[in-house]
Amino acid sequence: MIILKSNKELEIMREAGKITLGALNVVEQLIQPGMTTSELNRAAEKYILSHDATPVFKGYNGFPASICASINAQVVHGFPNDSEMQEGDIASIDVGAVYKGYCGDAARTFPVGNISSEAAALIETTKNSFFEGLKYARPGYRLSDISHAIQSYVEARGFSVVKAFVGHGIGRNMHEDPQIPNFGLPGKGPRLYPGMTLAIEPMVNQGTDQVDIMEDRWTVYTRDRLLSAHYENTIAITEGDPIILTMEGQKGGAPHEYG
Repeated sequence: MIILKSNKELEIMREAGKITLGALNVVEQLIQPGMTTSELNRAAEKYILSHDATPVFKGYNGFPASICASINAQVVHGFPNDSEMQEGDIASIDVGAVYKGYCGDAARTFPVGNISSEAAALIETTKNSFFEGLKYARPGYRLSDISHAIQSYVEARGFSVVKAFVGHGIGRNMHEDPQIPNFGLPGKGPRLYPGMTLAIEPMVNQGTDQVDIMEDRWTVYTRDRLLSAHYENTIAITEGDPIILTMEGQKGGAPHEYG
């Protein structure tokens, strides 16, 4: 069942989104060669707790940390650890915060120092595919219109979308209905209505779309061990433009509007 949110609930989710974004900003400022993802995890957790919120990931189905930190060929759900990041790595950081009972969820892939042009293109394509999908996050469209736009954009640039993991509805729970694939035919799935809150999150691979789940039952790698990138925001469907709750309440539009 898809839960529509009231204006009051959306205001709380906007605050949860600001805290989530703030934690990501802290991480971005710290990322550099020699830094560990454990240090990033501690900094993000400290920021979330200092803003009267709690990390949504920590303890979720036994997940041990406050962020997911996935390096290079890791797609999602990587555990923070004490290995130092190296020049040229890319780091996908996923953060969630709960504020007054409501969740925010967002992810970015950051360069570690100077990265290859291929890695930079992957990160940029992943980000822009989110905004391509966002163009259809409006009443009158169906859910798969978002999915189709993301897939079309990614594949036209020679990359592949991960099909084993999807976006999701979000609210009082981090994972609510509906599931939001990053692929598929247009015109399918539920119609979009004001009050829907969605976590749209393209996961894009440099090579194959196939993935492997490690023995820890969390960490996901690309099957060919080529690079993967991740970009996610929590959004709200309105009567007009969607609101990006994890980008300080900005309204949705074309990718170029966001640099």
